[in-house]
Amino acid sequence: MSDFDYDLFVIGAGSGGVRAARTAATNGARVAVAENRYLGGTCVNVGCVPKKLYSYAAHFHEAFEDAGGFGWHLPEAPRFEWSTLRDNKVGEIKRLNDIYGRLLDTAGVRLINGRARVLDPHHVSVNDETISAEKILVAVGGWPWVPDFPGKELTVNSNQVFDLETFPERFLVLGGGYIAVEFASIFNGLGSDTHLVYRGELFLRGFDQQVREFTRDEMAKKGVRLHFEANIASIEKVEGGLRVNLTNGEQLEVDAVLAATGRRPHLEDLGLDHLDIALTDSGHLSVNERFETSVPSILALGDVSGGPELTPVALAEAMQMVRYHFEDTETSPLDYRNIPTAVFCHPNIGTVGLSEEQARASCGEIRVYAAEFRPMKHTLSGSSERCLMKLIVDDQSDVVVGAHMVGEEAGEVIQGIAVAVRAGLTKADFDATVGIHPTGAEEFVTMRTPSRR
Repeated sequence: MSDFDYDLFVIGAGSGGVRAARTAATNGARVAVAENRYLGGTCVNVGCVPKKLYSYAAHFHEAFEDAGGFGWHLPEAPRFEWSTLRDNKVGEIKRLNDIYGRLLDTAGVRLINGRARVLDPHHVSVNDETISAEKILVAVGGWPWVPDFPGKELTVNSNQVFDLETFPERFLVLGGGYIAVEFASIFNGLGSDTHLVYRGELFLRGFDQQVREFTRDEMAKKGVRLHFEANIASIEKVEGGLRVNLTNGEQLEVDAVLAATGRRPHLEDLGLDHLDIALTDSGHLSVNERFETSVPSILALGDVSGGPELTPVALAEAMQMVRYHFEDTETSPLDYRNIPTAVFCHPNIGTVGLSEEQARASCGEIRVYAAEFRPMKHTLSGSSERCLMKLIVDDQSDVVVGAHMVGEEAGEVIQGIAVAVRAGLTKADFDATVGIHPTGAEEFVTMRTPSRR
């Protein structure tokens, strides 16, 4: 038994913090967690979960329209009720919050409701109580950041947008990352006249270029108004809404503006600045492969440490951290290659491995297999939506180094393909796999002729 109150004190009860606390406690550690907001963190409360629920809601609009070609006729025009979606979402999140609380309780983890502050390498203060711990884990995640311009206080951020009091008939999103394109698609699907404003020439920087261009065209077809190479100069209240002045001279009148301009580590008032803990150039906590900061007893993982900002990554890091610090087993560093991800814009994006541009830079000679087609469903629905599937192959080894899809349920499809890419399977392995017919996914194992090299 150590001389400390706890073996591990976790600051933040998000996905990574809760997983670390539970897993460490299962291995015999004495663990406490401090959280001053909500259990489950960004993902459960203002991220993945509510976003996917709202995305589902937005897809119904198209489903009603598609149904006519299959013989279904609605007796009257469908009517969307924002308050029902919003309030049902609140109930589901409350259910998940309770589950997280029970998981901690069952594992024997003490939960403290409050914002903890680090006093020194082994002590924290929370709710006027000073607690000692052999190791302190910082897992506080990120917080929305809004650039400075006149009227910025009139915007809402990605934490607030789920709970708007009234539905915005005219909606504007500022930003070009996955949060921005997702919410532009969601509110467009729910019936808003939706604009997306981005300072660059094309959104989703870092994704495969063909995927970005295809997604741009499909979103525009669905009615999202795209304003590239522009920014917000100012916002002002006017009768009936907000007037948004863009740097390119355009003026737009809308009911709500979402600033989806990124998230930054939520380090304010944690006390870490007094310990002179090293930060990265991007302002994240700098950690080694054991998730140790420059003060070895203070650990960090998840969004606060600058890795891929994905819930499954935080979960994997939490379990890896426990192996390093609370299990007597040797383990290799976490492999961050070939992490699959999805963007729940409409249509969805699913991707794993290298983009075409990355593959050309790292592999040299490559083969690209790509197919764009109208899914079978839309031969009767009348929709003009198209699907993109793409494989990128290292020409010398024949290994599939990247797989990308834009289309319905792309995330569900790419999850399975990710296993193959992670395992290093070759294009010959894909070709030898019998497809499931008729599905869109079979295209991944039937593309035989390279589109380009």
